[in-house]
Amino acid sequence: MQHPSSARALILASTSLYRKDLMQRLQWPFECVAPLVDETPHPKENPRELAERLALAKAQAVSRQHPQAWVIGCDQVAELQGEALGKPLEHAVASAQLRRMSGQAVRFHTAVCVRCQESGFEEVQVADVRVTFRALSDAEIEAYLLKDQPYDCAGASKCESLGVALLEKIESDDPTALIGLPLIRTLAMLRRAGLNVLTMTQPTVA
Repeated sequence: MQHPSSARALILASTSLYRKDLMQRLQWPFECVAPLVDETPHPKENPRELAERLALAKAQAVSRQHPQAWVIGCDQVAELQGEALGKPLEHAVASAQLRRMSGQAVRFHTAVCVRCQESGFEEVQVADVRVTFRALSDAEIEAYLLKDQPYDCAGASKCESLGVALLEKIESDDPTALIGLPLIRTLAMLRRAGLNVLTMTQPTVA
C-alpha cells in the first residue's frame, strides 16, 4: 500500500475493527493509524458534543502527522436520558447498561470528521441513530453477553451481530452509523474534499 505521505492516501484515524470493516466496503486503499487523544469528557459537555469533539480531535491528531492525506476521525457516544453510556469493558458494567436500556429508546451519536492538513479541508458531521430496545429479561441479557461479548461497544450491544435480537426498532438516515462510521456522510465529505471513490483512479499499490 502507498505510504500515507501520498497526496491520495486515505487514513482511518482508528484501530476499531468495526470501522475498519466498514471502510473496506469502499474498495479504496487505506491505512489505520491510532489517534493518541484523551477521551475524557469536558465538564458540562453533552454526549453529542463529546462525540463531535473527539472525532475532530482524532482527525487532527493523525492529520498533523500525515498532512497530505485525507484523514477520517470517528467517535460514538450512546445517550440514555441525557447521560452518556461508554464502552462497558467488563461483564458487570455491560449487564447494568443493558438492564437500564431495556424497554428504552437510546440515541447513538456517531461523529465523523474528514480532514486534510495540506489543503485546509476540515468538516465534521454527526449522525444520530435512535435505537429502541425491547423489554429484556435478566436471563436474555446474560445469555446475550456470554455469546456476543460486546464489551468494547458503546451501549453494550453489537447490532451487526446477535445484538439485533435485543432491539425493537432502529431509526436512522445513515444505517452504518450505528456500527461506528456513517458511510453516507463520510463519502459525501470525501467528495467535497476531492475524493470520489467511484470515479477517481486509485493510488498505486506498492
